[in-house]
Formats: sequence, C-alpha cells, structure tokens
Amino acid sequence: MSANAAPGFKRRPDYPIAIGTAGVRVQVRFNGKVIADSCDAREMKEGDYPPVYYFPRKDVAMDRLVRSTHQTHCPFKGNASYFSLRDGPENAVWSYEAPYDEMSVIRGWLAFYPDKVESITAS
Repeated sequence: MSANAAPGFKRRPDYPIAIGTAGVRVQVRFNGKVIADSCDAREMKEGDYPPVYYFPRKDVAMDRLVRSTHQTHCPFKGNASYFSLRDGPENAVWSYEAPYDEMSVIRGWLAFYPDKVESITAS
C-alpha cells in the first residue's frame, strides 16, 4: 500500500470510479464565451453521478478564474481546491492539486460545476 493511498478505497474497494480519455472535444461556455476547450479532457464516471470532465490547464482560460480559499475533501480523491469565475459564480471550478495515488491522473486538472456555467458540451 502506498503512503498516499485513498482511505475511501480501503473501506469500499468496490466503489466505482473510472477515469479515461474523453475521446471527444469538450467545451465549457460562460457568458457566451468559451472558457475551456479541449480534445484532451478526461472523463470521470463515479457511482450514479453524471460524468465529470477534467481539463488540462493549458486548455482553460486561466485568466477567467480566481483562486478561492474554499476546500472540500473526498475520501476517494483527496482535498479539492476551488476557483471562482471572474465576474461570475464562486467556487465554480475545482482541482485536486495533490490527490490520492489512485487518482493521480487528475492531479492539477480542472472540472466545472455544470450549474455554474452556461454549458458543458462534448462532441
């Protein structure tokens, strides 16, 4: 077992989290403008939740984000840091800066709350 193993998987080894390449172009729009656009996004399927797309920072308009002090914890992924949208909703974007080892493929990648942006489309 690694030094940074997810305690959630120790308690529930059968908990379903799958992460893979989205395989499509994924865009996020806010106030009529594209703020994330990637052909390299990763798709996470977790339990009964809708899929979540994680974006590499190179494909996100980072100048539209403002780091927040808000944090949350997931026993499967680790501590999440947040960003607010400049001139928009607070804590609309999250990132696992130092995730548990099992989730290292999303380290530093960004995900958007669908109800805090205009749209998230995959095509």
